[in-house]
Amino acid sequence: MIDLKLLQKEFDTVSKKLTRKGVDAALIESLKNKNEELKVAKVAYETLQAAQNSMSKEFGIFMREKKDVTQLKQKVDENKVKITEALEVQRICQEELENIAMSVPNIPDDNVPDGVDENDNIEIKKVLTPRTFKFTPKEHWELAEQNGWIDFEKGVKLATSRFCVVYGNGAKLERALINFMLNFNSSRGFVEVSVPALVNRRALEGTGQLPKFEDDLYKIDAQDLFLIPTAEVPLTNLFQDEILSLDDLPIKMTGYTACFRKEAGAAGRDTRGMIRQHQFHKVELVAISTPDESDIIFDEMLACASDILTALELPHRLVTLCTGDLGFGAAKTVDIEVWLPGQATYREISSVSNTRDFQARRAKIRFKDGKQNTFVHTLNGSSLAVGRTMVAIMENFQNEDGSIDIPEVLKPYMGM
Repeated sequence: MIDLKLLQKEFDTVSKKLTRKGVDAALIESLKNKNEELKVAKVAYETLQAAQNSMSKEFGIFMREKKDVTQLKQKVDENKVKITEALEVQRICQEELENIAMSVPNIPDDNVPDGVDENDNIEIKKVLTPRTFKFTPKEHWELAEQNGWIDFEKGVKLATSRFCVVYGNGAKLERALINFMLNFNSSRGFVEVSVPALVNRRALEGTGQLPKFEDDLYKIDAQDLFLIPTAEVPLTNLFQDEILSLDDLPIKMTGYTACFRKEAGAAGRDTRGMIRQHQFHKVELVAISTPDESDIIFDEMLACASDILTALELPHRLVTLCTGDLGFGAAKTVDIEVWLPGQATYREISSVSNTRDFQARRAKIRFKDGKQNTFVHTLNGSSLAVGRTMVAIMENFQNEDGSIDIPEVLKPYMGM
């Protein structure tokens, strides 16, 4: 959630930054109006409270001087009722403002480039040179079916479209990637954590998936539980409602989970293959830090994800997202896009985001900073999306006969 005190102090500045992110003018206007209502309610309460304090002093004087306090007592009692009513009005205004704010995205960093969509993102650098093929490279779904690795029809049979069944060396490769990624991340100082794949509503509110994206989530109605869209949710919310010690920070974690999303991209796009599935595997990085350290840890997480792809010999590039392509909770994001020769293009395989104190405010995660409690910064990043990494290996390591080689670093994980 955005800082409501900052909003109250610098409404015009904050609203301009939100406009950069494409926030609807009507939503900003409703924030402004409710913010003004809250100001009026606070003034009304404070005025009544000041009058009460004044009458209380006067009441004491009357008592000492043995004057008749009947009328004054009546005024005091009437004012107490007004104070109670004013306090309730203030509470309702505050609650309504917070409810509106829950639907407002994070404020983008000042150095995030302006733009409308992915076409306005800015490339930072390329890593490794794509291989030159002496034949026309195939796309991953053709290779997967030819090698008997993936059966998309069986996925439909068991569930619905955009599910699949992975067999043999494909399943071994999937498991090898998960283990390799977790070990790699652990070697970089990220502690491995195993978390539930089901979370409650409060956890999803804490990281910003609710209330805005409820239609994208798989829900168990009877228990008000949801299948997680990413391990970011349970990992971050491990510290919900906690005040951490400065000595505990930074906290750096990695975890593997299956992930579940109803939304699977634009209609008609990536309907074949493993690029957009309703269930997919992902290894995640999450960090909890002080505000001073978050940019340093952001770079560490980005390097970690990029270095995994380098170790796998997969060409990729780093791209800074523009304001129009920035996620709901992110203040800044860098995507890593891997080269897919079958499509002859780079496709997203990881997003590393700094949410600043946006999630921490929603989840109430703070740390003891001297005598005061300060909101932490939270960061998250894919390291990596396993299915998309398999896609990249299939396409980049394919041979002319359709067979697929295995990256050297994965061979020990596959018993080769």
